[in-house]
Amino acid sequence: MNTVRTAAEENTGAQKVALVTGAGSGIGRAVTVELLAAGWSVALAGRRVETLEETAAQASAGGGTALPVRADVSRPEDVAALFDAVRDRFGRLDLLFNNAGTFGPGGVPVEELPYEAWRHVVDTNLNGAFLCAQAAYRQMKEQEPQGGRIINNGSISAHTPRPHSVAYTATKHALTGLTKSLSLDGRPYGIAVGQIDIGNAATDMTAGMRTGALQADGRTVPEPVMDVADVARTVRHMAELPLEANVQFATVMATAMPYVGRG
Repeated sequence: MNTVRTAAEENTGAQKVALVTGAGSGIGRAVTVELLAAGWSVALAGRRVETLEETAAQASAGGGTALPVRADVSRPEDVAALFDAVRDRFGRLDLLFNNAGTFGPGGVPVEELPYEAWRHVVDTNLNGAFLCAQAAYRQMKEQEPQGGRIINNGSISAHTPRPHSVAYTATKHALTGLTKSLSLDGRPYGIAVGQIDIGNAATDMTAGMRTGALQADGRTVPEPVMDVADVARTVRHMAELPLEANVQFATVMATAMPYVGRG
């Protein structure tokens, strides 16, 4: 029986409070389920409330409180309303998992990429991450006790690109700079900031990799994937460290994926 409490129920005790963006599917869903099962109270953010509710329903017994909130992280007004909802419901925020993101149109050469597609990827992956981190930073700085943790979802592409991925790769490289800057600026306030770089977790977004992905030498070959639950457990480990300790960067990938040898 699912014992995850809804937002209509009181959040009692000293439960930690997390906010997961992009919680309606994939990595965000897996991390949300992992945290709820571990007893965290979790605000689930995404553009479709119905998928957020499906995520909350998948959590096993653990006693965490689920608060689905519809939000498009690329819209400043949505982000402001999201953090207001978290503050009103839980009173504080211990963890932001900055996860919402998009690949954009796949396999499009740079010279053919429409500006609108570039802008959509930048608005979601980079601007959205900044807006959420800024709001989390403000809340964590002001709350009592002060502090908290932000974990940004980078990517293997934060290190090495795939062919025809200019928008996605550019935003993920930029996210590394965002992580480093936030980590430095958060030190005086007990705000720990880290990044998890993920390669080939088995989700709907990566389903095509198992049938064939374009390689740097022009071939299209299947790539191995890993269980997304392994990513979720890694995020939980990072999240549950004391604020005196921080995983600055973690790379979690399918062991045999073509990453180290790309190019």
